[in-house]
This record gives sequence, C-alpha cells and structure tokens, in this order.
Amino acid sequence: MSVPTPHIQAGPDEVAESILLPGDPLRAQLIADTFLTDVHCFNRVRGMLGFTGTYQGKRISVMGTGMGMPSISIYVTELMRFYGVKTAIRVGSAGGLRTEVELRDVVIATSTHTNSNMVSRYFGGITFAPTANYELLAAAVNQARESGLRTHVGPIYTSDSFYDDNQDTFTQLAAHGTLAVEMEGAALYTVAAREQARALVIATVSDHLLTHAALSSDERQTGFMAMAKLGLDTVIATS
Repeated sequence: MSVPTPHIQAGPDEVAESILLPGDPLRAQLIADTFLTDVHCFNRVRGMLGFTGTYQGKRISVMGTGMGMPSISIYVTELMRFYGVKTAIRVGSAGGLRTEVELRDVVIATSTHTNSNMVSRYFGGITFAPTANYELLAAAVNQARESGLRTHVGPIYTSDSFYDDNQDTFTQLAAHGTLAVEMEGAALYTVAAREQARALVIATVSDHLLTHAALSSDERQTGFMAMAKLGLDTVIATS
C-alpha cells in the first residue's frame, strides 16, 4: 500500500514523525488552533481531521482517532506503517476507578489491561501486556510535575464496552491498582510495539466509575487543553 491510504488522504511528508491523538476530531482541530503555528490540514476523510504545524520549533501533527480499539488501530497502523510516525501520544478522557483519582486529574498509563480479543488473538494464548514507551513515560511524568498537574502513574483498563454496568469488574481492577478505564490505549500500545514506534497514553479523568461524579462539557475542555500541552511538551522533551 502507498499513500494516500484508504483512511488518510495525506500525501508524502504531510504528517510529522510525532503526533498527538485525541479521540474527537474536533478536539484535534482545537489543539492545532490553540498550540500550533503554520497549520496545515492533511486529512478530512470520514471527518477524521488531521493537522500538522509547528510547536516550539518542532513539526508535530495532531489527528482524531474515533472511539474504540478498532478505530484507533486503523489510524495508528496507517500513520506508523505508511506515513513514518515514530511517536504517538494519545490525549483522551478516562473514567476514574480508585478513590484517590479525582475529576480533572491526569492519568499517565504505564500499561493496559483489556477485555478485547483484538490483542489476545495475535499471540496464541499468551497474555501480552501492552506497555508504554519508558522514555515518553518518564518525560511526561517530569513535565506534569514541573507544571503542577495533579497526576497519577500506573496501569489502566481498556474496555470494548462504554456502557458497562459490571461494577464487580471495576472493583476488582481498582483493588489491583488500576487507575482508570478508557477504550483505546491497549490498541495503541500493541500497534506501536508491532511497528517499533514509541507510544504513550495520557488521559484526563472526566468521570468516575465508583463515585459517579462527572465533569460538564465546559469543564472537560479546560482540563483537556492542559493535557494536550503536556503531550506536546513531552514530545519536545524527548526529541
């Protein structure tokens, strides 16, 4: 396959080697408008907006991925395999699972658990552990602490189900140190490992699965922009 790919209309060299990946394509546009200069839109296929610009003198891209592991797997595979992306940082939302993880907190995922067969079917019965790139992880933790963001570092749970009422599962995961739940991280880490690229999941806690507290849409926007800046600063710190 050559570029453009079935899902990304960008030509050669339109996508930077480092990319931020929010789920929402409109949030990708907001990140580009807020932080990047000399911005160029490289993708509009299926409304999944992608942009490339400059941040602190470095060329960086940002693109939406949609919701769930199948969607992010398609985009990340094409970005890494055909567009030469070497560093991908997911900047998304997550539901808190432990009492110390509060609304607006930032979770930096060391690894992911998942109930999805997408990961297990590759490995013939081996329980593969999708894991962050350490260089990105360490840089993000340092950047977050320097900026004063309230941050938690540890494993998260990537679920195939958004409307999951199995409270026992959440309780068991929390008891075993799992910080939050989202829907894309395990796929990102697995694809990045396969494509020999670096990946990291950073997530803002927008709701809580145990307390049922939740942020309003306006409150989410403020927290997500702080997280986006953390992702961009992590790219700069590891370049």
